[in-house]
Amino acid sequence: MSPRPKTVLIVDDDEGMRDTLGAILRRDHRVVAVETGEAALEVLKQRDVDLMLLDVRLPGMGGLEVLRLVKENHGMVEVIMISAINEVETAVLAMKRGAYHYVTKDFEYDTLRSLVANAAEKRDLSRQVLALSAQVADQLGRDFVVGRAPAMREIMQTVEKIAGVPATVLILGESGTGKELLARTIHERSEHAQGPFVAVNLAAIPAELVESTLFGHERGAFTGAHRQQIGRFEMADGGTLFLDEIGDLRPELQAKLLRAIQEGEIERVGSSRTVRTDFRLIVATNVDLERAVKEGLFREDLFYRINVIPIRLPPLRERLDDLDELIDLFVRRYSVKFRKPVTGVADSTRCILRSYHWPGNVRELENLVERLVAVNDRGWIDDEDLPFEYHLARIEPSATATETLFQTAVTTFERNFIVQALRRSDWNVSATARYLGIPLSTLKHKMGRLDVREVARRLRSG
Repeated sequence: MSPRPKTVLIVDDDEGMRDTLGAILRRDHRVVAVETGEAALEVLKQRDVDLMLLDVRLPGMGGLEVLRLVKENHGMVEVIMISAINEVETAVLAMKRGAYHYVTKDFEYDTLRSLVANAAEKRDLSRQVLALSAQVADQLGRDFVVGRAPAMREIMQTVEKIAGVPATVLILGESGTGKELLARTIHERSEHAQGPFVAVNLAAIPAELVESTLFGHERGAFTGAHRQQIGRFEMADGGTLFLDEIGDLRPELQAKLLRAIQEGEIERVGSSRTVRTDFRLIVATNVDLERAVKEGLFREDLFYRINVIPIRLPPLRERLDDLDELIDLFVRRYSVKFRKPVTGVADSTRCILRSYHWPGNVRELENLVERLVAVNDRGWIDDEDLPFEYHLARIEPSATATETLFQTAVTTFERNFIVQALRRSDWNVSATARYLGIPLSTLKHKMGRLDVREVARRLRSG
């Protein structure tokens, strides 16, 4: 697939120059031409522009001011400044403000085409660097976070002891506690570290495809098996096989798994030939396997075979000492990924998050921070950015009156709602009252009663 042609925005008040530049570039690029800086900024709001040819002297807003605004608000657009005369000071100032190049209007056509092509290449490289940075940050951010919680430190002590031993590990814990990350950590510290790490979420695979996914199949083994396919057991040869949610494995496949673990060999679906495979097995579940064994849902012999080295990952509510470290990790990760300059989270916001019970554990925390960073436009995450249910977590029921709890919840909602309305109205109280449809005096009274003025002042200054 050939790359899409770049869109070039020509900004020049000389119609003849606009026509000339358009004729030179239209063969290889999409061309949009306007005669003022104000019109150029409107175009940038409405469509994706890759490059700009920007005249220094324009009616109304000058070219250098347009350049400043473009680099502040559309940083990926490469700008080539054009001037009728060669002014060294102007050229130096343009380059300082982020222009890609500065040329005079007596340019040669081929030279201009080459310059535009080089600017387009730089633009593509800049995008690639950002994409790779996000990928690297995302990958590096996937390290298992130990933190300060005593339970997590005990887990890492166990990992250090057993990583070099090819014994089966059973990781227990609620969904979202980081079981796969712990499995990867064990793999990276084991003698199989140079081999593959193959992760399989058994709960995510359709029941009719689990056997084929794990053991592979021969051509013609079933409808749709048009070619031979190796399974995850063979893919993991020489490395580590991680089976997540093993409690969901069907009973008839549990026997086949037991043989694979004990004998180190498997049979593909549709074949009677055994295939040898050597791997380190790590399994995980959020199911109470001992109870499943008693209820006849899980084979007892398989349970004892995988329960060699059990490790229990605590839920996030039991390792709140690590909450700040996890928050900071996720803020850094998604600030890079979304290219948002979010620098931190307020102490009061962290206090609210420590009061929450985290049913979704670390995964829920990561998803929350991802959402907060994605929609943030202020560089800082504060109380009012949190969804309402997180505020409710810190509201304790009163021992004397149920109405107190209700009123506290209402007050919390009302304060946050007013602050969001103020923010939407650029902190203009009169405009906020009109937006909310209430008298200005009523809004001022509520702001005083709810301590909104101090909250608004702190957010506005931050």
